[in-house]
Amino acid sequence: MTSQITKPKSLCILRLSAIGDVCHAVAMVQQIQRQYPDLPITWIIGKVEASLLADLPGVDFVIFDKRAGWKGYQALKEQLKGRKFDILLHMQVALRASIASLFIPAKIKIGFDKQRAKEGQWLFTNHKISAQTKPHVLDGFLAFAQEIGVKITPPTWFMPMTEQDRLWASKQLLTKKPVAVISPAASKAERNWHIQGYAEIADYLAEQGFYVVLCGGPTAIEQQLANNIIAQAQSEIKNLVGKTTLKQLLCVLDIAHLVIAPDTGPAHMAVTVGTPVVGLYAHSNPLRTGPYLYQKYVVNYYQQAIETQHKKSLSELPWGVRAKGSDLMANITIAQVKEKIALLIADHYPSLKNKQ
Repeated sequence: MTSQITKPKSLCILRLSAIGDVCHAVAMVQQIQRQYPDLPITWIIGKVEASLLADLPGVDFVIFDKRAGWKGYQALKEQLKGRKFDILLHMQVALRASIASLFIPAKIKIGFDKQRAKEGQWLFTNHKISAQTKPHVLDGFLAFAQEIGVKITPPTWFMPMTEQDRLWASKQLLTKKPVAVISPAASKAERNWHIQGYAEIADYLAEQGFYVVLCGGPTAIEQQLANNIIAQAQSEIKNLVGKTTLKQLLCVLDIAHLVIAPDTGPAHMAVTVGTPVVGLYAHSNPLRTGPYLYQKYVVNYYQQAIETQHKKSLSELPWGVRAKGSDLMANITIAQVKEKIALLIADHYPSLKNKQ
C-alpha cells in the first residue's frame, strides 16, 4: 500500500494533545519538511499545545477546542471550509479526534495499524501505517512520515523561541552556576515522586554546585507541591511553578544543564532543546514514553511493577500496558536518582567536580 502514495501536494496532520506527544510530532513534521520543503502543512491541534508550537516554520495551525463540545466540531468545519488535502495523518486514537477527522476533507486518511488503532480509529481511516514491534511513541509517529515516502533519519528539533521569551528566562536565571530544573508534577498525581525525594535531590544538586529551579503549571496542586518541596529542602530553590508560559518554560529548559522529571510534558520539551533528562518512571514503560534521547538516565521501576502485578515477564505483556497503583513511585529511591544524576554529569559535564 505504501507504494500507492506519491508525494502529496497538501498535507493535514491531526494531533491535538498532549504536550509530550506534540513535541514528538514536531520531529516527524520537520523530517517531512526536510524532504518536501515546499509542501503546505496544516496541523489540527489543541489550544494549549498550539501556544507552545506557535511560529513553527512552515506550519499552519488550526486550533480545535475539545472543551467546546459540538461547537468545537462546527468551528473546525468552518475553519476548513473550502480546503482539500491530499493526505491526512490521523495521529490520535481518541474518539473525539476521530470524530474531528470527519470534518477534514482528505483523499487519503492514514491511521495507526489495526493493533494500535484503538477506540475504533481504524473505522475512520482508509490507509494504515506499518505495524511496529515495541516502538517509542516518537518512532510510531515517524512511521506516518515513512508512509508518505519520507526517508527516516535520527530525529532532530527546531523549536521557535522569541528573543523576548529568551530574555525573560535569562533574567530569572541570573547565576554563574549550572542550572538544574526539577519539574515535579505529572498530569496525574500518582505519577509524581514524593516530596522528601524531590527535596533531598534539590539539596544534592545544590551540593554539586547547581542553581536549582522548580517549574510547572499554575494549578493549585502543583503550586502546593512546589511549596512543600521548598519547605522541606535545606538549600535555596528558585520557584517558577505557575509563573511561566509554555514558551518561557521552553526557554528555561533550553538554558538548563539538566532536568529531573517524572512522566510529564516538560521532560519531552527538554529533549527538543537538547537538555539531558533524568526521568522517573513507574507507571508507564519509558522505552515507549520516556525522554527519547536520554533513556540512559531513566530511573525505571516500571518493569518490576508490571511484572509483579501481572505475574508475567515484560516480554509476555502487551506493549504499552500501564502499571496501576497510587504508591508505585515511592519505590524509586533517592540513591537511584543520585546515581543517574552522577552518570549524567560525568557524561555531559565532566568538568563539574562530583562531591558525592
